[in-house]
Amino acid sequence: MLRSRSAGAAAGILLLIPLAACSPADPAADGAVPVSVWHYWDGANADAFDALVDEYNASQDDVVVSTSSVPNADFLTKVRAAATSRTLPDIAIGDLVWVPQIAEMGSLADLSSALPDDRLDDLLPALTDFGTIGGELLSVPVSANNLAYMYNRTVFEQAGLDPDDPPQTWDELLDVGETILERTGLPGYDLFTEAGESGEGLTWNFQVSLWQAGGEFLTEDGSAAAFHTAEGAEALQFWVDLIESGVSPYARWGEFEKGQGGSAQEGSWMVGIWAADPPFDFATAPLPIPADGVAATNLGGEQAMVFAQDDARTQASADFLAWFLEPDQVMSWNQATGMLPVTQSVAQSAEYLAWVDENQPLLRPFIEQMPDARTRPHIASYPAVSLAFAQEIERALAGEVDVETALASAEAAVNDVLAED
Repeated sequence: MLRSRSAGAAAGILLLIPLAACSPADPAADGAVPVSVWHYWDGANADAFDALVDEYNASQDDVVVSTSSVPNADFLTKVRAAATSRTLPDIAIGDLVWVPQIAEMGSLADLSSALPDDRLDDLLPALTDFGTIGGELLSVPVSANNLAYMYNRTVFEQAGLDPDDPPQTWDELLDVGETILERTGLPGYDLFTEAGESGEGLTWNFQVSLWQAGGEFLTEDGSAAAFHTAEGAEALQFWVDLIESGVSPYARWGEFEKGQGGSAQEGSWMVGIWAADPPFDFATAPLPIPADGVAATNLGGEQAMVFAQDDARTQASADFLAWFLEPDQVMSWNQATGMLPVTQSVAQSAEYLAWVDENQPLLRPFIEQMPDARTRPHIASYPAVSLAFAQEIERALAGEVDVETALASAEAAVNDVLAED
């Protein structure tokens, strides 16, 4: 018997796209309801997910889940094509910022009535808030990450700094960075200063400073820019000060990761990437904040969406997700991948924290920051907004315009994008 309540009605979808099948499950076995899942994980993360899928399939006879890995760069294109050809999967798991765009491609099930209340209540509120569009819960989180302060202990020691006493405020960050620059010749703190093709690297990192200063990126309803304020000016001026001091040279992101810099605002995934073979002796800490500011970081991760194609498959998809979000599976998934828990019960559990302290102690600051983590605006036009913002803000970081001019130009550019919605 399926364990979760059903939700969902019909939806449209198209063109069969060849994908790399990862799970060998037979969808027709014994009359079980077939559920297909597309994701973009590869390597160890894909193997860990397939192992859990196999465990779920072996645990019951009503549903058979199969998985396919779609390259990250092709994911949205393939979903869009599948929506046109009516060949959508039952579940799509992708970057959380894609949810509003995917919601426009096909009819998504409202998961608020499809998953058990206790499972939904256990999810981190910021992540379920992100998946709520038009009053419906169109996605649920399956993994999470955020940004924290990461630094090179050896460089700290070379600069005469205590590697067990990282900076806690913006002023301290600037002072530490200047000390590193003066005594080692290395940049003290990497900044993501270039818009590039998407703008998101700059925007995602800058939003953290904006929130820490007490600002907002967009209005609550997502209809207009909200960063052209005193708080926005404080955050951008801090970045400009870091660049002009030499602590954070313009267009030099990546020095820290090469062992040629003192520190950076880095993602929790770097702990896992470097776990087996660290390139240097590094440590992590909560992000420094303004003296009169608030703690904040930016959430990333993957969310699962269910395409409402028929009631049986929608209910079967929800049953799998409900199982995946049970504490045992969340624990196993995070231990295997190094991703952060999306449920409060696991994130706060003594068992999980003991595992972290023994196996991945550098994840601690990221976990401790989760209550202060925020998500980007959940609007379909966010990618265009992010690029428009970053292109204008970069002009201040490059020294082409002052802070006020950059914020005013970014405000106008972002509002032009939003006016097109």
